[in-house]
Amino acid sequence: MLISIFFTIIFIIILLQLVFLGSVIFLENRDPTKTIIWLLILGALPILGALLYILFGRVVRKRRLSRHKQVRQEQTEELLMDRQVRPSAEDVDQAGDSPMNKKLARLLLNDANAPLTLNNRSEVLTNGKKTFRALFSAIEEARYHIHLEYYIFHNDAIGRDILNLLMRKASEGVKVRVLVDGLGNRSLEKRFGELRKAGVETAGFYPVRFPFLSKRLNLRNHRKIVVVDGRLGFLGGLNVGDEYLSRNKKIGFWRDTFLKLEGDSVNFLQTVFLNDWNVVTHEDINGPRYYPQPLQLGSQLTQIAATGPDSDWGSMLQIFFVALTSAEKTIYIETPYFIPDEGSVMALKTAALSGLDVRIILQGVPDHKLTYWASHSYIEELLESGVRIYRYTKGVLHAKVLILDSEIGVVGSTNFDIRSFSLNFEISAFIYECAFAHRLEQDFHQDLADSKELVLEEYKLRPLSDRIKESSARLFSPLL
Repeated sequence: MLISIFFTIIFIIILLQLVFLGSVIFLENRDPTKTIIWLLILGALPILGALLYILFGRVVRKRRLSRHKQVRQEQTEELLMDRQVRPSAEDVDQAGDSPMNKKLARLLLNDANAPLTLNNRSEVLTNGKKTFRALFSAIEEARYHIHLEYYIFHNDAIGRDILNLLMRKASEGVKVRVLVDGLGNRSLEKRFGELRKAGVETAGFYPVRFPFLSKRLNLRNHRKIVVVDGRLGFLGGLNVGDEYLSRNKKIGFWRDTFLKLEGDSVNFLQTVFLNDWNVVTHEDINGPRYYPQPLQLGSQLTQIAATGPDSDWGSMLQIFFVALTSAEKTIYIETPYFIPDEGSVMALKTAALSGLDVRIILQGVPDHKLTYWASHSYIEELLESGVRIYRYTKGVLHAKVLILDSEIGVVGSTNFDIRSFSLNFEISAFIYECAFAHRLEQDFHQDLADSKELVLEEYKLRPLSDRIKESSARLFSPLL
């Protein structure tokens, strides 16, 4: 009798839970596919489904996330008013006569609050050796402050070398701040005490202490940013770890791209860092010393787009969609993780069917199996439309690059996937200059030489086991 009552109570609790969570999911008005999948999971696996939803499915309202941004942006705009680099609709006219440039620049301004600045200079840093050499040089020469923000910062050989240099610079009176994502950097967090004793300020972005109680578990800071003295800025795909220098024998060669910036664009890279620092520490850092007047460096049109779940309009997804639909000649994409939404798939297929040269380089050596197989589930339909797709075979491809019509180059932390479009905090530089685009194309064509092109007829003959892996991985991709 007691056992029967016990199981009846458990059944009622589970039923109430299903009704409650099902109602919450239904009323969130999210993508219908996601809604249906979550409801099916809850129905088939009530307990496990509830845990998965609490961990990964809950929507954190944008208004709550975006409160921290507005004040910081207003302060920065006021500080830079005399410099005439505030966001302005008139800035779009600098993008020239190209309709694509103007359309994209206007969207970045309105969607990501990204001003178009002219006084800039950049350098493409291909792979780890060149990147870390430039970073060490910049940090060594720092006189006032060093700001680092990373998704992953390993406490390995290269990580320790950077930390030791940062501690030395702090002892010389340079203000050093290190911000890392709060999930997956436990090895570095163990050194926070040592760093703080040396004068280095540290913080973790949205740290996760109790996963089942955290609404922010699935919201990660994927940005990679370095700002030195407000004059030099870096961003791109590389985190800090030995694998990014191809030192990990299991992983092998690591292909990545970073970008060194000088000029007015660094102001807005600085603002993104100080914004994120304020979110974690509630420390209000501002003032002219963080935004020094740059020298006259050149005329490279640049926009810094910081996007994330705090964006009002789902910025990066819209930005990529407009980029794909505005190109007239070529679309070149390099991305390790390729899980597009249906709109992006349609844009790519339509571009190829319209006669554009559309090429995508994906990982051939996966570092994450689930995303690898999910990515490959889109290949056949894209090949059928005329999109040319390549698997990078020299090692692990981790670069995030977009090149349009040999006129616009994009480098940043943003992958071509649902997580980067919707959940991660990302950073990208959009540069409107043919010379810059051509420089990225040099690397792109080298990577093509190190890749194997997929042929539709051959791809259709892939084993059934591969098809099952692709379909299974794709099924779960909308839950991201």
